[in-house]
Amino acid sequence: MLKYANYDIVFQEVPDEVTLAINITNCPNACPGCHSKYLWEDVGEILDLKELNRLVEQYKSGITCVCFMGGDAEPKEVAELAWQLKSTHAGLKMAWYSGKNDLPQNVSTDHFDYIKLGRYVAELGALDSATTNQRMMKRLSDGRVKDITQWFRENKKVEVIKSETKTEKSQTNINSIQ
Repeated sequence: MLKYANYDIVFQEVPDEVTLAINITNCPNACPGCHSKYLWEDVGEILDLKELNRLVEQYKSGITCVCFMGGDAEPKEVAELAWQLKSTHAGLKMAWYSGKNDLPQNVSTDHFDYIKLGRYVAELGALDSATTNQRMMKRLSDGRVKDITQWFRENKKVEVIKSETKTEKSQTNINSIQ
């Protein structure tokens, strides 16, 4: 059963989208350096289709995308909710921020427009870092999947002092969603 701690309307997590980002709890990844350790606990409100529809209806005039921030403990539920929501809200895009390097093979990702893969590794940085191991993938209209991670570096709002390039990177399997 999925639960969520909170949500917000965000502008940077999904390129060129006004996104309802829902922070899902019970994260199994426990990445060192995580900025959202409160999401490791199995707490919060139940996130089912009724609750998801309530949130979307509340913000539907101002959002273009819904992003599941986490949900790696219950990937089939995340995929099912995304499919149901996409089926009933024409034009609304779906995104998933997964902290896994690979998505489960038995979970369909066809209804996601965006998927971020990769554990957070502090010394490699987040999506806007040149050394990140994380990848943001976008499903194109013809069904192909494109790595758009570069967008985050190109659109970074705050200048950061250049850090040393790391020689050892955690590998993210971007082929798992193709």
